[in-house]
Amino acid sequence: MAGTAKLAALVLLIFSLGMAMPLVHSNLEDPKEVDKWLQKFQYAKEKVSRLHFYFHDTPSGKNPSAVRVAQAPITEKSPTLFGLVNIFDDPLTEGPEPTSRLVGRAQGLYGSAGQQEVGLLVAMNLVFTTGRLNASSITILGRNAALQPHREMPIIGGTGVFRLARGFAIAKTHSLNFTSAIVEYNVVAMHY
Repeated sequence: MAGTAKLAALVLLIFSLGMAMPLVHSNLEDPKEVDKWLQKFQYAKEKVSRLHFYFHDTPSGKNPSAVRVAQAPITEKSPTLFGLVNIFDDPLTEGPEPTSRLVGRAQGLYGSAGQQEVGLLVAMNLVFTTGRLNASSITILGRNAALQPHREMPIIGGTGVFRLARGFAIAKTHSLNFTSAIVEYNVVAMHY
C-alpha cells in the first residue's frame, strides 16, 4: 500500500509540473514576438483546420509507448479496469500502418474513470513535428468511451499555429488487440 501511495504522489507531482511547465514551446517565445502577435490579434480572422491522422498506443511488448503508473486496489478485479492510470507518448502517423510517415506524438495520460462501462479520462497534447505545424500542439481534455465506434473529445487549447484553439476530435478505433490499439483521428480546430 505504501508503494502505491508513493506512486500516486509521484504521478500527482508529475501531472502538477506538467500543468506548470508546457510540454511544447511555441515558435513565438520572445516577449517582443508575443507582443507583435497580440497587436495583430485584434484584426485576425479565425481559421478552421481539419486534420486526419492515426494514433498508435502500445501498452505492452518490448517497446511500450504507454505505461501503467497507478492503479486502485480494485483495478484488477474491475471489468473496466477502474482506477488504472497510464502515461503515454504515442506516435501519430499519416496512415494506419506503424511504418507510415510520422507527423507527431500524442503525449499525456488516460485513466479508467468508468465503473459500469469503459470510460477513459484523457488529458493529451497532440504535438506536431512536421511541416507548417512543427512545434505546434493541440490539447484535448475529456471523456473517451473507448469501446464506442466514434468518440468525440473537446479541444481546450493549443500552441504555435493552434494558439487559442478550440474545437473537437473524433476518434474511431481502426484496430485493437492485446498488444496495441490504432485509432483514427479526425480533428477540427478553430484558431487564430
